[in-house]
Amino acid sequence: MVNHLGSITGRYVVSGQHNKEPASNPGQYTQQVKDITGQYPGLWGGDLMFRPEDVANRQRVVDQAKVEWANGSLVTLTWHVCTPTGGSTCQFDGGVKTQISQAQFTEVVTNGTALNNAWKRRLDEVVPYLQQLKAAGVPVLFRPLHEMNEAWNWWGNRPGPEGSAKLYRITRDHLTAKGLDNLVWVWNVQDNPAGGWASYYPGAQYVDVVSLDVWYKGLPSSGDYQQIQDIAAGKPIALAETGKVPGNAMLTSQTRWSYFMVWSEHLRGNNTPAEVQAGYFHPRTLNQGEFTVPRNGS
Repeated sequence: MVNHLGSITGRYVVSGQHNKEPASNPGQYTQQVKDITGQYPGLWGGDLMFRPEDVANRQRVVDQAKVEWANGSLVTLTWHVCTPTGGSTCQFDGGVKTQISQAQFTEVVTNGTALNNAWKRRLDEVVPYLQQLKAAGVPVLFRPLHEMNEAWNWWGNRPGPEGSAKLYRITRDHLTAKGLDNLVWVWNVQDNPAGGWASYYPGAQYVDVVSLDVWYKGLPSSGDYQQIQDIAAGKPIALAETGKVPGNAMLTSQTRWSYFMVWSEHLRGNNTPAEVQAGYFHPRTLNQGEFTVPRNGS
């Protein structure tokens, strides 16, 4: 997978579409792309989610991922994960979008503590689903702890080697120890104007793809594009979330993005059909069926 993304860098970009809740319908926005363009995206995005009703439908998300991979699309999974300080169920507000104290965060990233063990149990909840994808030969662009430079989530807004980056390292180490070598690790920040994104980077050995979410702006600025490349140091880069389908201006000036993923309802809510079509039919855009990834995942 990483080799494939590297091979298209500078030449092509894979189109992508996220599919948010409900998890009972994990292909709904991808189908909307087909309805508008006659094409399926080259990348399907799903979410392991947090609400009890969506957690109960994680199998549907995994099954959809298998179908999309079999049909020739790449697969990416986000996880809006609940804080380990909470109970077994949670909602977005107060569960994912919440704050924990620095003392609590320090305990989460300190091996062997109660909250560290609680975090690892939280990770273990999704291991059986990720193992299914490994068994099916599906490599997953896995994007945990996304937007870690933001303050809306409990894991973010803690720069430096002992902050959010350490939690990312712990997460990768734990899931790798479970044998999940099908995960392609995507590190992610949001395009906030504060900058300093490199202070959240967990280290080159922990990251396969460096990605940016674009919400403060319509599409990434030239400065954003350069900063992500500086951090990536040659690794593939991606637009992991955007409300706008990239158009000709961006696709011809920022050629090193390997894929983009439009966020769920923003496909229609933030783009005209003509804009979606222009992005999908651009000469540099690869949709489902227009590329092949080796079945060994490389």
